[in-house]
Amino acid sequence: MSAVPAPESGPDAGAVWHYGDPLGEQRAAMYEAVVVDRSHRAVLELTGGERKSWLHNISTQHVAEQPDGTVTQNLSLDGQGRVEDHWIQTELGDVTYLDTESWRAEPLLAYLRKMVFWAQVAIEPADMAVLSLLGPQLAEGRVLGALGLDSLPAENTATPMPDGGFVRRMGGPGIELDLVVPRAQTAEWVDRLTAAGVRRAGTWAYEAYRVAGLRPRLGVDTDDRTIPHEVGWIGSAVHLDKGCYRGQETVARVHNLGKPPRMLVLLHLDGSTDRPNTGDPVLAGGRAVGRIGTVVDHVDLGPVALALLKRGLPADTALTTGGENQVAAAIDADSIPPADGVGAGRLAVERLRGGTR
Repeated sequence: MSAVPAPESGPDAGAVWHYGDPLGEQRAAMYEAVVVDRSHRAVLELTGGERKSWLHNISTQHVAEQPDGTVTQNLSLDGQGRVEDHWIQTELGDVTYLDTESWRAEPLLAYLRKMVFWAQVAIEPADMAVLSLLGPQLAEGRVLGALGLDSLPAENTATPMPDGGFVRRMGGPGIELDLVVPRAQTAEWVDRLTAAGVRRAGTWAYEAYRVAGLRPRLGVDTDDRTIPHEVGWIGSAVHLDKGCYRGQETVARVHNLGKPPRMLVLLHLDGSTDRPNTGDPVLAGGRAVGRIGTVVDHVDLGPVALALLKRGLPADTALTTGGENQVAAAIDADSIPPADGVGAGRLAVERLRGGTR
Protein backbone atom coordinates (compact mmCIF):
# COMPACT_ATOMS: atom_id res chain seq x y z
CA MET A 1 0.00 0.00 0.00
CA SER A 2 1.28 3.45 -0.91
CA ALA A 3 1.03 5.90 1.98
CA VAL A 4 0.04 9.42 0.92
CA PRO A 5 1.10 12.06 3.46
CA ALA A 6 -1.40 14.51 4.88
CA PRO A 7 -1.14 18.09 3.57
CA GLU A 8 1.69 19.98 5.24
CA SER A 9 -0.59 22.99 5.72
CA GLY A 10 -3.18 21.00 7.67
CA PRO A 11 -3.46 19.89 11.31
CA ASP A 12 -2.38 16.31 10.50
CA ALA A 13 0.94 17.19 8.85
CA GLY A 14 3.36 14.32 9.32
CA ALA A 15 0.62 11.67 9.43
CA VAL A 16 -0.67 9.40 6.65
CA TRP A 17 -3.63 10.93 4.83
CA HIS A 18 -4.65 7.73 3.06
CA TYR A 19 -3.25 4.56 1.48
CA GLY A 20 -4.45 5.10 -2.07
CA ASP A 21 -8.16 4.43 -1.53
CA PRO A 22 -9.55 7.09 0.85
CA LEU A 23 -13.21 6.35 0.14
CA GLY A 24 -12.68 2.61 0.48
CA GLU A 25 -10.98 3.21 3.82
CA GLN A 26 -14.01 5.20 4.97
CA ARG A 27 -16.33 2.39 3.88
CA ALA A 28 -14.21 -0.09 5.83
CA ALA A 29 -14.44 2.15 8.92
CA MET A 30 -18.23 2.03 8.64
CA TYR A 31 -18.71 -1.70 7.99
CA GLU A 32 -15.47 -3.48 8.87
CA ALA A 33 -12.55 -2.27 11.00
CA VAL A 34 -9.65 0.11 10.44
CA VAL A 35 -6.64 1.37 12.37
CA VAL A 36 -5.55 5.01 11.98
CA ASP A 37 -2.11 6.10 13.17
CA ARG A 38 -2.69 9.34 15.09
CA SER A 39 0.67 9.27 16.82
CA HIS A 40 1.17 12.94 15.99
CA ARG A 41 -1.10 13.71 18.93
CA ALA A 42 0.68 14.77 22.10
CA VAL A 43 0.34 12.88 25.39
CA LEU A 44 1.12 14.29 28.84
CA GLU A 45 1.14 12.35 32.09
CA LEU A 46 0.36 13.73 35.53
CA THR A 47 1.46 12.05 38.74
CA GLY A 48 1.27 13.00 42.40
CA GLY A 49 -1.31 12.59 45.11
CA GLU A 50 -3.00 15.94 44.49
CA ARG A 51 -3.16 15.79 40.69
CA LYS A 52 -6.92 15.18 40.44
CA SER A 53 -8.05 17.85 42.89
CA TRP A 54 -5.54 20.30 41.39
CA LEU A 55 -6.69 19.65 37.82
CA HIS A 56 -10.31 19.89 38.95
CA ASN A 57 -9.68 23.45 40.14
CA ILE A 58 -8.21 24.73 36.86
CA SER A 59 -10.35 22.94 34.27
CA THR A 60 -14.01 22.70 33.30
CA GLN A 61 -14.73 19.05 34.05
CA HIS A 62 -15.53 17.46 37.44
CA VAL A 63 -12.43 15.30 37.91
CA ALA A 64 -11.61 15.66 41.62
CA GLU A 65 -12.70 12.07 42.19
CA GLN A 66 -12.42 10.65 38.67
CA PRO A 67 -12.52 6.85 39.11
CA ASP A 68 -9.64 4.70 37.98
CA GLY A 69 -10.14 3.34 34.46
CA THR A 70 -12.42 6.13 33.22
CA VAL A 71 -12.18 8.56 30.31
CA THR A 72 -13.59 12.06 29.89
CA GLN A 73 -13.09 15.24 27.90
CA ASN A 74 -11.84 18.41 29.53
CA LEU A 75 -11.14 22.05 28.69
CA SER A 76 -9.08 24.99 29.79
CA LEU A 77 -10.69 28.39 29.23
CA ASP A 78 -9.36 31.92 29.28
CA GLY A 79 -10.73 34.58 31.59
CA GLN A 80 -13.57 35.39 29.17
CA GLY A 81 -14.68 31.76 28.93
CA ARG A 82 -13.16 31.14 25.49
CA VAL A 83 -11.67 27.74 24.77
CA GLU A 84 -7.88 27.56 24.91
CA ASP A 85 -7.32 23.82 25.25
CA HIS A 86 -9.27 20.61 24.78
CA TRP A 87 -7.97 17.19 25.76
CA ILE A 88 -9.02 13.60 26.35
CA GLN A 89 -8.36 12.66 29.96
CA THR A 90 -7.75 9.08 31.07
CA GLU A 91 -7.32 8.08 34.72
CA LEU A 92 -5.44 4.81 35.12
CA GLY A 93 -3.10 3.31 37.69
CA ASP A 94 -2.31 6.47 39.69
CA VAL A 95 -1.52 8.39 36.51
CA THR A 96 -3.68 10.96 34.70
CA TYR A 97 -3.06 10.98 30.95
CA LEU A 98 -3.98 13.97 28.79
CA ASP A 99 -3.79 13.77 24.99
CA THR A 100 -4.31 16.76 22.76
CA GLU A 101 -3.40 18.34 19.43
CA SER A 102 0.33 18.31 18.68
CA TRP A 103 0.52 22.10 18.32
CA ARG A 104 -0.93 22.59 21.81
CA ALA A 105 1.52 20.27 23.56
CA GLU A 106 4.06 22.90 24.60
CA PRO A 107 1.55 25.66 25.49
CA LEU A 108 -0.56 23.25 27.55
CA LEU A 109 2.48 21.82 29.32
CA ALA A 110 3.76 25.31 30.11
CA TYR A 111 0.37 26.46 31.41
CA LEU A 112 -0.13 23.41 33.63
CA ARG A 113 3.35 23.69 35.11
CA LYS A 114 2.82 27.38 35.78
CA MET A 115 -0.33 26.55 37.76
CA VAL A 116 1.21 23.90 40.02
CA PHE A 117 2.44 26.25 42.81
CA TRP A 118 2.74 24.01 45.90
CA ALA A 119 0.49 21.14 44.82
CA GLN A 120 1.88 17.61 44.79
CA VAL A 121 1.75 17.26 41.01
CA ALA A 122 4.36 16.43 38.38
CA ILE A 123 3.64 16.93 34.67
CA GLU A 124 5.81 15.40 31.95
CA PRO A 125 5.51 14.67 28.24
CA ALA A 126 4.84 10.96 27.64
CA ASP A 127 6.53 9.17 24.74
CA MET A 128 3.29 7.49 23.73
CA ALA A 129 1.39 7.14 20.47
CA VAL A 130 -2.35 7.15 19.79
CA LEU A 131 -3.75 4.55 17.38
CA SER A 132 -7.48 4.90 16.69
CA LEU A 133 -9.60 1.92 15.68
CA LEU A 134 -13.03 2.27 14.05
CA GLY A 135 -15.67 -0.18 12.87
CA PRO A 136 -18.13 -2.87 13.97
CA GLN A 137 -15.68 -5.74 13.43
CA LEU A 138 -13.68 -4.52 16.43
CA ALA A 139 -16.13 -6.56 18.49
CA GLU A 140 -15.11 -9.82 16.76
CA GLY A 141 -12.99 -12.39 18.54
CA ARG A 142 -10.00 -12.21 16.19
CA VAL A 143 -9.58 -8.47 16.82
CA LEU A 144 -10.24 -8.74 20.55
CA GLY A 145 -7.67 -11.53 20.68
CA ALA A 146 -5.08 -9.33 18.98
CA LEU A 147 -5.78 -6.68 21.62
CA GLY A 148 -5.61 -9.20 24.44
CA LEU A 149 -9.23 -8.53 25.43
CA ASP A 150 -12.09 -10.90 26.21
CA SER A 151 -14.70 -8.27 25.34
CA LEU A 152 -14.98 -4.63 24.41
CA PRO A 153 -14.50 -2.15 27.25
CA ALA A 154 -17.54 -0.15 28.31
CA GLU A 155 -17.83 3.30 26.74
CA ASN A 156 -15.56 5.92 28.29
CA THR A 157 -13.45 3.36 30.14
CA ALA A 158 -9.82 2.28 29.78
CA THR A 159 -7.95 -0.99 30.39
CA PRO A 160 -4.17 -1.31 30.87
CA MET A 161 -2.13 -3.28 28.34
CA PRO A 162 0.36 -5.88 29.62
CA ASP A 163 3.36 -4.30 27.84
CA GLY A 164 2.53 -0.70 28.73
CA GLY A 165 -0.10 1.81 27.72
CA PHE A 166 -3.82 1.21 27.62
CA VAL A 167 -6.82 0.69 25.38
CA ARG A 168 -9.86 2.88 25.86
CA ARG A 169 -13.30 2.98 24.31
CA MET A 170 -14.72 6.35 23.37
CA GLY A 171 -18.43 7.15 23.58
CA GLY A 172 -20.59 7.43 20.50
CA PRO A 173 -22.96 5.59 18.17
CA GLY A 174 -20.26 3.37 16.62
CA ILE A 175 -17.32 1.48 18.07
CA GLU A 176 -14.20 3.59 18.51
CA LEU A 177 -11.16 2.42 20.43
CA ASP A 178 -7.88 4.19 21.09
CA LEU A 179 -4.66 2.34 21.75
CA VAL A 180 -2.35 4.65 23.69
CA VAL A 181 0.94 2.77 23.77
CA PRO A 182 4.69 3.41 24.02
CA ARG A 183 5.77 5.01 20.76
CA ALA A 184 8.37 2.30 20.12
CA GLN A 185 5.55 -0.28 19.92
CA THR A 186 3.54 1.56 17.23
CA ALA A 187 4.64 -0.52 14.24
CA GLU A 188 4.32 -3.77 16.19
CA TRP A 189 0.74 -2.95 17.14
CA VAL A 190 -0.24 -1.96 13.60
CA ASP A 191 1.22 -5.23 12.26
CA ARG A 192 -0.62 -7.24 14.92
CA LEU A 193 -3.92 -5.58 14.10
CA THR A 194 -3.59 -5.88 10.33
CA ALA A 195 -2.76 -9.58 10.79
CA ALA A 196 -6.13 -9.86 12.57
CA GLY A 197 -7.93 -8.34 9.56
CA VAL A 198 -7.98 -4.68 10.59
CA ARG A 199 -7.33 -2.46 7.57
CA ARG A 200 -4.88 0.45 7.64
CA ALA A 201 -6.55 3.80 7.05
CA GLY A 202 -5.35 7.38 7.01
CA THR A 203 -6.49 10.47 8.84
CA TRP A 204 -8.90 11.29 6.00
CA ALA A 205 -11.08 8.35 7.09
CA TYR A 206 -10.94 9.42 10.73
CA GLU A 207 -11.80 13.03 9.91
CA ALA A 208 -14.76 11.98 7.77
CA TYR A 209 -16.03 9.86 10.66
CA ARG A 210 -15.57 12.74 13.09
CA VAL A 211 -17.25 15.35 10.88
CA ALA A 212 -20.26 13.12 10.23
CA GLY A 213 -20.60 12.79 14.01
CA LEU A 214 -20.50 16.60 14.50
CA ARG A 215 -17.45 16.32 16.73
CA PRO A 216 -15.43 19.57 16.80
CA ARG A 217 -11.65 19.70 16.70
CA LEU A 218 -9.63 22.29 18.60
CA GLY A 219 -8.14 24.97 16.38
CA VAL A 220 -9.92 23.70 13.28
CA ASP A 221 -13.60 23.92 14.18
CA THR A 222 -12.92 26.47 16.92
CA ASP A 223 -11.38 29.93 16.77
CA ASP A 224 -10.17 32.42 19.35
CA ARG A 225 -13.77 33.43 20.17
CA THR A 226 -15.26 29.98 20.67
CA ILE A 227 -17.06 29.27 23.94
CA PRO A 228 -17.98 25.69 24.92
CA HIS A 229 -21.73 26.14 24.36
CA GLU A 230 -21.22 26.85 20.66
CA VAL A 231 -19.64 23.49 19.82
CA GLY A 232 -21.53 21.06 22.06
CA TRP A 233 -18.92 20.71 24.80
CA ILE A 234 -21.34 21.45 27.66
CA GLY A 235 -21.77 18.17 29.50
CA SER A 236 -19.16 16.19 27.58
CA ALA A 237 -16.29 18.49 28.59
CA VAL A 238 -17.88 21.06 30.92
CA HIS A 239 -19.57 20.17 34.22
CA LEU A 240 -22.12 22.79 35.23
CA ASP A 241 -22.16 21.90 38.94
CA LYS A 242 -18.62 22.43 40.21
CA GLY A 243 -16.52 25.07 41.91
CA CYS A 244 -14.80 28.11 40.50
CA TYR A 245 -12.41 27.90 37.56
CA ARG A 246 -11.11 30.39 35.04
CA GLY A 247 -13.88 31.38 32.62
CA GLN A 248 -16.68 29.91 34.75
CA GLU A 249 -18.55 33.23 34.85
CA THR A 250 -19.10 33.15 31.10
CA VAL A 251 -20.16 29.50 31.17
CA ALA A 252 -22.72 30.18 33.91
CA ARG A 253 -23.98 33.43 32.36
CA VAL A 254 -24.61 31.89 28.95
CA HIS A 255 -26.21 28.83 30.51
CA ASN A 256 -28.53 30.80 32.80
CA LEU A 257 -29.23 34.06 31.03
CA GLY A 258 -28.55 33.85 27.34
CA LYS A 259 -27.81 31.71 24.35
CA PRO A 260 -24.47 31.24 22.60
CA PRO A 261 -23.97 33.54 19.62
CA ARG A 262 -23.00 30.71 17.26
CA MET A 263 -23.81 27.07 16.58
CA LEU A 264 -21.85 24.18 15.10
CA VAL A 265 -23.55 22.67 12.04
CA LEU A 266 -22.82 20.40 9.10
CA LEU A 267 -22.70 22.02 5.67
CA HIS A 268 -23.16 20.22 2.37
CA LEU A 269 -20.90 21.76 -0.28
CA ASP A 270 -21.21 22.06 -4.03
CA GLY A 271 -18.83 19.38 -5.28
CA SER A 272 -18.39 20.80 -8.77
CA THR A 273 -15.70 23.27 -7.74
CA ASP A 274 -12.61 23.47 -5.53
CA ARG A 275 -13.15 23.02 -1.82
CA PRO A 276 -13.13 25.99 0.59
CA ASN A 277 -10.46 26.28 3.26
CA THR A 278 -10.68 26.10 7.03
CA GLY A 279 -11.19 29.61 8.35
CA ASP A 280 -12.96 30.90 5.24
CA PRO A 281 -16.06 32.99 5.99
CA VAL A 282 -19.57 31.73 5.34
CA LEU A 283 -21.76 34.30 3.63
CA ALA A 284 -25.51 34.84 3.40
CA GLY A 285 -26.58 37.57 0.98
CA GLY A 286 -22.99 38.77 0.88
CA ARG A 287 -22.75 39.19 4.66
CA ALA A 288 -20.54 37.04 6.89
CA VAL A 289 -22.59 34.72 9.13
CA GLY A 290 -19.90 32.27 10.23
CA ARG A 291 -16.67 30.43 9.49
CA ILE A 292 -15.68 27.14 7.86
CA GLY A 293 -14.02 24.47 10.01
CA THR A 294 -13.05 20.97 8.85
CA VAL A 295 -13.62 20.28 5.15
CA VAL A 296 -13.68 16.66 3.98
CA ASP A 297 -15.03 14.44 1.19
CA HIS A 298 -17.26 11.80 2.78
CA VAL A 299 -17.94 8.51 1.04
CA ASP A 300 -21.74 8.83 1.45
CA LEU A 301 -22.35 12.52 2.16
CA GLY A 302 -20.02 13.92 -0.49
CA PRO A 303 -18.12 17.14 0.21
CA VAL A 304 -19.08 18.41 3.67
CA ALA A 305 -17.75 20.78 6.30
CA LEU A 306 -18.30 21.70 9.90
CA ALA A 307 -19.05 25.38 10.36
CA LEU A 308 -19.72 27.82 13.16
CA LEU A 309 -22.73 29.88 12.07
CA LYS A 310 -24.79 32.64 13.61
CA ARG A 311 -27.26 31.01 15.96
CA GLY A 312 -30.85 30.97 14.76
CA LEU A 313 -29.94 31.06 11.07
CA PRO A 314 -32.75 29.20 9.24
CA ALA A 315 -31.80 25.86 7.73
CA ASP A 316 -32.94 26.93 4.26
CA THR A 317 -30.69 30.01 4.14
CA ALA A 318 -28.76 30.19 0.86
CA LEU A 319 -25.06 30.23 1.72
CA THR A 320 -21.75 30.57 -0.03
CA THR A 321 -18.22 30.43 1.27
CA GLY A 322 -15.86 33.35 0.91
CA GLY A 323 -12.12 33.23 0.54
CA GLU A 324 -10.24 32.01 -2.51
CA ASN A 325 -12.84 29.39 -3.48
CA GLN A 326 -16.45 30.56 -3.37
CA VAL A 327 -18.63 27.49 -2.98
CA ALA A 328 -22.39 27.14 -2.60
CA ALA A 329 -23.32 25.52 0.72
CA ALA A 330 -26.46 24.22 2.40
CA ILE A 331 -27.10 23.58 6.09
CA ASP A 332 -27.92 20.01 7.07
CA ALA A 333 -31.17 20.63 8.96
CA ASP A 334 -30.63 17.59 11.19
CA SER A 335 -27.37 19.06 12.44
CA ILE A 336 -28.92 22.24 13.87
CA PRO A 337 -28.85 22.01 17.68
CA PRO A 338 -32.24 22.02 19.40
CA ALA A 339 -33.55 25.32 20.69
CA ASP A 340 -32.33 25.85 24.23
CA GLY A 341 -34.87 25.95 26.99
CA VAL A 342 -35.15 29.17 28.95
CA GLY A 343 -32.49 29.20 31.67
CA ALA A 344 -33.47 29.84 35.26
CA GLY A 345 -31.77 33.23 35.26
CA ARG A 346 -33.42 34.36 32.03
CA LEU A 347 -36.82 33.18 33.29
CA ALA A 348 -36.35 35.22 36.48
CA VAL A 349 -35.40 38.32 34.49
CA GLU A 350 -38.45 37.94 32.26
CA ARG A 351 -40.71 37.56 35.28
CA LEU A 352 -39.26 40.69 36.89
CA ARG A 353 -39.73 42.66 33.70
CA GLY A 354 -43.27 41.43 33.37
CA GLY A 355 -44.01 42.48 36.93
CA THR A 356 -42.87 46.06 36.36
CA ARG A 357 -45.13 46.73 33.40
